[in-house]
Amino acid sequence: MPTRLTIKIHAFLERHLPERRVFLKSDTDTRFIRLRPETQLVAVIGTGLFVGWSIIATAIVLMDSIGAGNFREQAKRDQMTYRSRLDAIASERDSRAEEALAAQRRFNAALAQISDMQSELLASETRRRELETGIEVIQTTLRETMSQRDSARATLAELRKETEADGNTQLAAAIAPLQMEFLSTALAETAGERDQIRSDARSALQERDSLEMELKLMDERNNQIFRQLEEAVTVSVTPLDKMFRKAGMAPDRILEQVRRGYNGQGGPLAPLALSTRGEEPTAEELRANRILNELNQLNLYRMAAQQAPFATPVNLGQVRQTSGYGYRRDPKTGGRRLHKGSDFAGRTGTDIFATADGVVTHAGWQSGYGRLVTIRHAFGIETRYAHNSKLRVKVGQRVSRGDHIADMGNTGRSTGTHLHYEVRVNGTPVNPMTYIKAARNVF
Repeated sequence: MPTRLTIKIHAFLERHLPERRVFLKSDTDTRFIRLRPETQLVAVIGTGLFVGWSIIATAIVLMDSIGAGNFREQAKRDQMTYRSRLDAIASERDSRAEEALAAQRRFNAALAQISDMQSELLASETRRRELETGIEVIQTTLRETMSQRDSARATLAELRKETEADGNTQLAAAIAPLQMEFLSTALAETAGERDQIRSDARSALQERDSLEMELKLMDERNNQIFRQLEEAVTVSVTPLDKMFRKAGMAPDRILEQVRRGYNGQGGPLAPLALSTRGEEPTAEELRANRILNELNQLNLYRMAAQQAPFATPVNLGQVRQTSGYGYRRDPKTGGRRLHKGSDFAGRTGTDIFATADGVVTHAGWQSGYGRLVTIRHAFGIETRYAHNSKLRVKVGQRVSRGDHIADMGNTGRSTGTHLHYEVRVNGTPVNPMTYIKAARNVF
């Protein structure tokens, strides 16, 4: 039985939505459909909901379309910016590579010049000592000749005194011819010796002046050689010192380690031997020893540079750096994770090189690294080369900087063909680009 509320609702609907009839006529019959107010309300509400849904859906589709278009445009702009940045980095990389090659040529030329100058310096030092010895011999000969002349004069004076003191006239008359003959002979010999001594003295003085002039010219040439050697050594040592400091390696400590562990051929340059007679060393000897010490330091720098990873593991002209050291979004899990090295993408089979001298401690498969090569270097440094397609070395093998150790691949936990390169110091990973950037314009 209808309630009072239902009757009121029906009356309200009757006023706004009166009952309607829809007639359906055929050839033989006529029928109608009665649309009650409730039915009309349901139809109106349904139609309104459908229209509203259509409007909202259309708006969403339009907004998605507009947003997708903007996103595509933004992606294209980002891609163009990224490509231009890559081109700029590639050109800068090429220019840096050319500068590094030029610096290496200058460095090798300076070393060759230093070697030649050192040979000339040692030869000139030997020649100077020979000239000093010749001057001493000439002065000794001159002193001996003067002494013989004085002795002859003294003998002649004694003979004269003995002749005058003798009072026997007959004996004097008998001896007189002999004395005259002896005196004449002695005087002639003395005059000849005197002339010869004068001639020898003049020759000695002329030779002394010539030797002094030659010594003066030699000193000037030695000074010039010293100056050029000092400049060449300074130009060669300064960039290496800066390179180690930029890499966070204390040069004094590194050189001391190299000096203690040195066992190669040739050895450090030996200083010039100083006088064993207690004489003070000359300024030239002290200067030469300072240059030899600096050359020895340069040699130690070169050996240390060979044992630290300052080189690049790949030819930069064939690859591009796709990821650096630091925290990033993990390409596998999507979470934030520390990336312990630098990634270089290239073609499968691209050559990978050792970045420093060392010993291979691992060459095989390792978990997410795939085919991995690990090399132990000096100073507690270790380098890792991961995701390789082929390995070219074995465990225990000693390698040098620039040796071909592996081929680039996509093994292990990897999303594409690339090299994952790590540098670890005492087991702690550090940024490999610190070493590579520090060596720019040096090698």
